[in-house]
Order: sequence, then C-alpha cells, then structure tokens
Amino acid sequence: MDAKTYNAQLAELRALRDDIKKTQATLAKLETDRARQITALAGYEKAKAERIAPAAGLSLADIVSIAPILAPDQLTNPAPAAPTGAAVAPPEPARETAPPSGPEPAQEQVPARAGTVALAITRPAPEPVAEPELPAAASVPAPVAAVPLAAEGAQRALPGIPEGPDGDRWFAHTANLASTHPNFTQQARSTVFLDTHTGVLVHRDQTFRVDLPTASAAEILNTVFRVLPGGVERIYITAGAPWHRQADQHPFLKDTVGAWLNAPTPGWRTDTGRGKDRMAGHFVHPRNPVGRYQREHGEQHVEIRSAGEWFDTEGTEPAVIRDAFVLLWKALRRHWPDAVLMGSPSQTGRDLWTRTIPTKGQYADGYPVLSEELRGLFHTTAGQGRTELITPPHVPAQLPALVEYDRTFAYAKHTWKSGVGTPRRVTAATFASWSQKEQTKALFACGHWHVRVTVPDTWTHIGILPAPAPGDRAWHYPATPGTTFTTWAGGPEIHTALSNPHTPWKIEILDGILFDDGKPLDDWSKKLKETWSSLTAQADLNGDPDQRTAAHLAARAVRALLLYGIGAFAQRPRTVTGTTPRTMERAVPPDAEIIGFDDQTITWQRPTGFTRDPNAHPEWAAHIWSSARAALLSQRHRDDNTYAGALHAPPGAIVAFRTDAIYLTQPQPWPHHSQPGDYLNKGHLPGPLTAPTTEDELLTLRDKGRAAHHAAPTPEGA
Repeated sequence: MDAKTYNAQLAELRALRDDIKKTQATLAKLETDRARQITALAGYEKAKAERIAPAAGLSLADIVSIAPILAPDQLTNPAPAAPTGAAVAPPEPARETAPPSGPEPAQEQVPARAGTVALAITRPAPEPVAEPELPAAASVPAPVAAVPLAAEGAQRALPGIPEGPDGDRWFAHTANLASTHPNFTQQARSTVFLDTHTGVLVHRDQTFRVDLPTASAAEILNTVFRVLPGGVERIYITAGAPWHRQADQHPFLKDTVGAWLNAPTPGWRTDTGRGKDRMAGHFVHPRNPVGRYQREHGEQHVEIRSAGEWFDTEGTEPAVIRDAFVLLWKALRRHWPDAVLMGSPSQTGRDLWTRTIPTKGQYADGYPVLSEELRGLFHTTAGQGRTELITPPHVPAQLPALVEYDRTFAYAKHTWKSGVGTPRRVTAATFASWSQKEQTKALFACGHWHVRVTVPDTWTHIGILPAPAPGDRAWHYPATPGTTFTTWAGGPEIHTALSNPHTPWKIEILDGILFDDGKPLDDWSKKLKETWSSLTAQADLNGDPDQRTAAHLAARAVRALLLYGIGAFAQRPRTVTGTTPRTMERAVPPDAEIIGFDDQTITWQRPTGFTRDPNAHPEWAAHIWSSARAALLSQRHRDDNTYAGALHAPPGAIVAFRTDAIYLTQPQPWPHHSQPGDYLNKGHLPGPLTAPTTEDELLTLRDKGRAAHHAAPTPEGA
C-alpha cells in the first residue's frame, strides 16, 4: 500500500464513521420510541411481557426493565430463601409488626454482607388517613410495585467502601484544599439582553432594534459590537433560542446546540480563558448553553448565555428581564455589600456562600474538602430529586382528578444543618455496639448509609428509599412487599423508613459515613430567604405590572441561586468539550468521544476527572437532597399539629413525583403559609382523566390543571 492509497482509504474510513454516527443517532431515536410504546402498552390491564417481548424484539428481562409493572409473578413474589448474611438484630420495639413465618425473602443475587438491623423510630401519632374516593366505575388500584433486583439483569451495582485499612484511608481530607473566605471582589461585566426573535436589544436604559436573519453566533457577536462599539462582556438571550433554529437537521437537541456553538465565527475564536478565570470553551447544554468567544486579534472576551438559567423568560420583554436582574442585585447588596451577579446562578450562589465563610473562630481556616475517594462515592451513590410516574394498574386507569402540590422554595427548608469535620466510618459492628439512643442519634445526624432494605410484607403504599436502576445514575423506588435491595441513603430517608405512619421498614446498616453537625450553609441560606421574602412581597404589592413581573422573576432567581448553588457543591467529574478542524483530525485527543461533526469541524468531549475545587462539598448537597426527598413523603407542621406528604395521602392516590412536586388524584388538607417547604396547591384538573403513562402526557395534564386552577375563583379566606 502506498501513501496515496493509504490516504484515500482513510478518507473512506472517515465517511464510514460519519455514516455510523448518523445511523447510531437514528437507532437511538427508534429505541426511545420503542420504549415509549412499551410503556404505553404496559398500561393495558391484560398486558403481558411474554406477548410484548417478541413484538418488540427484546427479551423478557428487557421488557421488565422498561416497564416494571409487567414483571412476572415469579419475579415479584419469589420463593423465600434462607438469608446468607448474619444480621445483628436488636430487640424489636413494641410497634414493630410481627415477622412472617419462615425466613425473609432474599431477592438479591449478590454476596450478602453482615449488617445490623436499625430499630423502628417512634413519632407522634399521625392523623387518620382517609380512603380514596374513587368513581363508581373505578377499581381499587393495586399496590405500587417495583421490580425486585433479581428481575433486572442490567441492575447497576453501587460501590461500597473497601474493608479494613484501604477503606479507612478514605476518611480524610484532601491536603491543602479548603473553602475559604475570598480576599477579592468579583468584577461586574457589561451585559446586554437580546431577544433574537424580535431583534430587541437592551443595554442599560437604552433599547435598540437589530436585524438577525440567521441568528448565528457570528451574526449576534458582530451585530451587538456594531451597535455598541465599546463592547460588552455578556449577552443574555431572553427569547428566540437561536441554537435551536436548525433542530430539524439533527436527531438530538444537543447536536443542534453543538453545531450552533461551533459554527465558524470569522474574527472570533473559542475563548481560552483569562487570568484567574477558568471558564473557557463552550458549554453544550440542550436548552441553556454557553458560548465563550474571544477576538482573533484583541483582548475582547464575550459570552452568549441563556437568561433561562435564572428563571422562565417566556413572554417577558428584555427590558423587564433587565429590571429583574437590577432588582435582584440591589436586594442581594443589602446582605452582601460586594455582591456581583456572575454568569449563572450556580456561580453566583456559590460565590455569595464563600463570602459567608467565617474569618474568625473554629472555621477561620475554611471548610476542608473530602478525599477524592469519598467525593467519588457521593457522586455515584447520592441521587437528586425524586422523579417517578406511577401508572395503571397502580393508580386508576381513569383518574377522578389530577391535583398538583409543589413545595415552596423547598431546599431552603433543609439548609439549617450540614455535616462538618473529619468524617467517621460506622461499620455494621460499630453500629451494633451502640445503644438504641446512640443509634437513633446517629440516624438523625448528617450521615450517608450503606443499607440493606426490606419492604414490609403488609406494605400497600409507595416506595420510600431509592434503589439503583438500570442506566447511568438512575433510581427507582421499590414498593413490592417483601422486596429486598441494597442501596445508599441519607439519614433523613432512613429515619422516614423507620418512622413512617404505616409500618416500619427493615433497615440493616452495612456501613456508614457520619459527620459532626454544623451550620456552614445557615447564614447564606437565611440571607437568601430574606432576599426572597422581600422580592416576593414586592411582587405582591407593586402596582406597576412590569415592575411586579420583574420582582417576581427576581424572586425566582433567588430560588435558582440556592438551588443551583447547592448543586454546585456536588462536584461532578469534569467533561471538556472541544473542536478540531476536519483537516487536523489527528489532533483529536485519543480518549475523546466524537459527539458531532460537519464539513469543517469535529466536535468532541472527554472526561478529565475531579478537579481541585476548593468549594466541592458533595456531602452537603447529598444531605439536602435526602432531606427534600424525605419531606416529599412526610413533613411535620408543628404549628398546625399535622403532617403533609405523600405517605399521608391514601394508598393509590399518588400519580407522580417531580423533584419538589407531588401529583395526586384528590386534594389534600395540607397547610400552606408561604414559608419554605410548605406545599402549595398549583394545579387542579377535574376528572375523569385518562391516567398519564408518559412524562409528556403528565406535563400536558399538569399545564391544563394549572390553567384551570388559576381560572377558578379563590375561596374566601384562602
């Protein structure tokens, strides 16, 4: 083979690669459509996995993985087997239900690890739970089911802590890495607000009209700098989503966005960062991307971002959105005299938090960062908000109504306590050696627990604890009586499983990470809550419609500061996205994944692992997420002497969870005093309604329910 033939065959290979990429995208879309069709078929009361599997060209295990309610009886109710792990069981409390005769069902196909059974925790008696009111034609829904782990061949296994000294070494801090109070002030950046659909451009108190026929990145940059020769550093897109204009040419939105960001920009190049600013390169996100650019010959740096990172901008003029940012900045300055709005709420929220780190006292030297091993463990084993759709036959096929309750400013309710200090390892043997009082105290503290869980044999309600499901970082919530699974969970959820208003779950402690209780986020959270309350009051009282909208958006932005600020603590392995000209294909990093291409450019991404981030505290984010998921199930309102949450609704009444929201078949008497964590009734769509079987169907009903609820007259005194 000569050089000419070699180069020609390389060109053919590139063409094959491009065809494969396109085919893979088409195949992925077809597989997604197939999964949706299987989910829809599973809603039929006589549906059987045995019939759907050959029609779909999949195995029974694949069908059950997609639609858990189709699990065969022998999988959901397996024959009991003798337990293989020796559990240390404390004496049973009085309220523990009598165990069934025979051994516990053992459904995990993994080597058992010795654990210690945690005692049930007593709580004030909850209010009686009424039976659901169903239409005459409706049947009582079946208990909420989830596929036992043995039924899922592709079950994702969660990592544990190594035994002995190897694991003990994880329980330390990263050397010379801690969150400290900054000794500098962030620099404000000149910002404009642009609606690429109408061409309205707002800079300070000036409004311009511009023409953007293609709305490409190059056209936006050149047009803005022509109108404002002095230049700007940040362009917020308020409407028009220019990165979606060619969505019909790509199979996925992310591909569309990547192509838009990496299209040629004559006179500009991808920013490589400046000074201490480590934010360089584009950020490819399907809805809120960030394009970072730098003049080819000059020092001008500019970023194009979506204002939708901060709040929903739909239907709002750019001038009003700018007013919202001004109101937000002024409100924050009352608590942080050096407050500066950075590009995103996560950056701003975390920067504001660093300015509350004490400069005197116990933590004057800052909050140390955990070892990389523990950070990796939290990343893998601590999920975020609960997202779950419960379909027939576990809810009625015809819903009497769909009622939405959303927790107001939910995460702000759970920031008063977080783990500090050097973490301690709590093995099963250590936990067993403690008294019941010590065990209960540990479960109330800030901790992360490796547990073996068994759903009570008499259980008829929804699942409580997350279990790993097939897929990357996917979770489900087993509820089938007798199901046993191993997972990681935070103390708040463990406490809920042991003290729920129905039947205590069996929890075996296998291992644990326990922190001292501290308040590293309390001052930051209180200031944000006060800012939120002030802006919410302005939105309620201002007589000017535009200023009222601006204040409402500013209050929503405060929520984003806290929500995404907490998310920023949960450091994730970093992925770098880059581009290489097609003529320099050999320059693509060997460990990179090609995610897009056109005639001129190859777009790729590659993982780079954890960075030395001084503000990485996944233990704080994990505890808040666990607390929020637990509050979705049960939350005490002391002033009203009552409880709220899904476990205080009748079995069969829960249709879905979406992070902070619950969707039910009937209204609930849950108190709402406009305080963080309270359940706000946001939607009520009267039935009968066909139960949703996909997320799109749920969101369609949700939007109709919100519209109907807002149109309905408010009851006197509400």
